[in-house]
Amino acid sequence: MPYNSSQVYQPDADTFLLLDAARAEVKPGDRVLEVGTGSGIIAAELAGVTGVIATDINPHAGLCAREKGIDVVRNDLFSGIRSTFDLILFNPPYLPTLPEDRIDDWLEYALDGGTTGREVIERFAEEAGRVLAPDGRILLLISSLTGLPEVRDIFYRQGFMSEIVAKAKVEDENLYVLRIVRKN
Repeated sequence: MPYNSSQVYQPDADTFLLLDAARAEVKPGDRVLEVGTGSGIIAAELAGVTGVIATDINPHAGLCAREKGIDVVRNDLFSGIRSTFDLILFNPPYLPTLPEDRIDDWLEYALDGGTTGREVIERFAEEAGRVLAPDGRILLLISSLTGLPEVRDIFYRQGFMSEIVAKAKVEDENLYVLRIVRKN
């Protein structure tokens, strides 16, 4: 079945910022999970270094990533994932979106972060500990539109510490990659 590329988030500045951070973070032998792989460009790049499994809720994104040779599970965040991973990557939907602004198609899953921009991030933070190895790391991309202090607090309340490992100014927002680990 061919996929509809207009329904897949195409790599942009946020993708490349997370990719750069992931290249610096990944170690040979890491078990890597990319949540919301989209086009699969990050997973495909890291697959040359270590084993990568990718997920996406969007069937078009899953097919797109499979064309790059990536193992993709179609699911919502961590549902159905039973293994643990040393490195988890996520470029979540982080745009604050009002109900009347929703576009009602598959691409919306890559963009719509709910009214605060943090709704999917909150669910991710609540579930991440279940699949993160004891000494594992998370790289999460967020925007200043989402609220950096608020996102860091969400993870803190779930037992994690975070630090900014990459940032870039893009148009009217700042992008950040947070490296998130369990509190000692």
